[in-house]
Amino acid sequence: MIVALATKSPSYALFVLAAYLFIQFVDNNYIIPKIVASKVKINALISVIVVLIGGALWGIPGMFLAIPLTAVLKVIFDHIEPLKPLGFLLGNIVPTVSKKLFYIAKK
Repeated sequence: MIVALATKSPSYALFVLAAYLFIQFVDNNYIIPKIVASKVKINALISVIVVLIGGALWGIPGMFLAIPLTAVLKVIFDHIEPLKPLGFLLGNIVPTVSKKLFYIAKK
């Protein structure tokens, strides 16, 4: 934005801001949760959170490394018995309600 403001008019700087906000919105709300997280079997909310944390800690490289590091942690958590609940929290498995429980609740 500063370069656009220094070399062009303020309207160009606003255009850069709008383009940046649009790209970030699409990336954080559609690309990361739907495409990337589904391939590594990580919860969509967790993937957005770790990308934001990775960006806050290490900038753009942190955003790229956040999902693979989380996937590695999930594999480690899934293979160590005391840490399995954390692996389950990172995963994208949605618990289903059994038909028996639904039948009892319906009565």
